[in-house]
Amino acid sequence: MSDIVYEADVRIERVRGPERLAYIPAHEGAVEFGVHGAIAEHYGVRPRTETSTTLDYVIAATGG
Repeated sequence: MSDIVYEADVRIERVRGPERLAYIPAHEGAVEFGVHGAIAEHYGVRPRTETSTTLDYVIAATGG
């Protein structure tokens, strides 16, 4: 087995309901996650502000 070449230092902070702050490497400050549109409707939540979901970031990262 090869040696570990990278270990991400990530911290997630729950703010309220679906709202989260993520502290990730090479990014100044926190990244905000929440819900919007059809996703908020699906989960029956009313966000204070519409914010990108973690799923949005996963899809964007996959698309590269």
